[in-house]
Amino acid sequence: MKKLTILLAAMLLIGLLAACGTDGESGDGDMETYSVATDANFQPFEYLNPDTGEMEGFDIDLLNAIAEEAGFQVEYETMEFDGLLASMRSGRNDIGIAGISITEDRQETIDFSDAYYDSGLILAVPMDSDIESIDDVGGLEVGARQGSTSEEFLLNNTDAEVTAFPEIVTAYMDLEAGRLDAVLYDLPNVQYYIMENAEDELKTVGDVLEGQPYGIAFPKDSELVEPVNEALATVKEDGTYDEIYEKWFGESPE
Repeated sequence: MKKLTILLAAMLLIGLLAACGTDGESGDGDMETYSVATDANFQPFEYLNPDTGEMEGFDIDLLNAIAEEAGFQVEYETMEFDGLLASMRSGRNDIGIAGISITEDRQETIDFSDAYYDSGLILAVPMDSDIESIDDVGGLEVGARQGSTSEEFLLNNTDAEVTAFPEIVTAYMDLEAGRLDAVLYDLPNVQYYIMENAEDELKTVGDVLEGQPYGIAFPKDSELVEPVNEALATVKEDGTYDEIYEKWFGESPE
């Protein structure tokens, strides 16, 4: 009888532990998980850390904070930038983040969150270049990112010979090697690349062009726009945004 009592008590304890485990798992399981299209090499906004195999960067930290505040989870999928925009138009991914400029043309087929970062375009040239501004690139070989606002700007506003690259790092390397005369791309990425890789080889020239803010992208009519905007507002108000900004840019946002 004593053995039976012990056996029954053990079975009851196992049942209680299993129930507790099920409750914890269902808590996480109840959270929606959304697929996020992003870039693997747009420092300091997002990049794949080769040592950890994890996505890192300003955009990644910001979206993770937004997801935590809004009560959902995210899974990142890396792709080329023009493929990212196509995935938003087709609805293949739920969210897109990769320093995506909010433009009128894109808003026709893609929804955006409220702006979260102000950017613009800048020219990078070799240190000994005679190029002083965008007005000097007519007839010259100028690189840009495929599918980006920099490519669009060059095609619509200059007579440059434009070469668009799936990865902007390739354009920078071609510029250093003398295969391009200039590269036009987003100001923070140009500055970051020069600071980290080419302080003695490259410089920026001219005015910042096409001042356009970055936004988080969604397929048209996505139900995620409103909760993401609410969470973005919260992380800005509670100081989380400032902490993430200082981590990646070394200063407080203006």
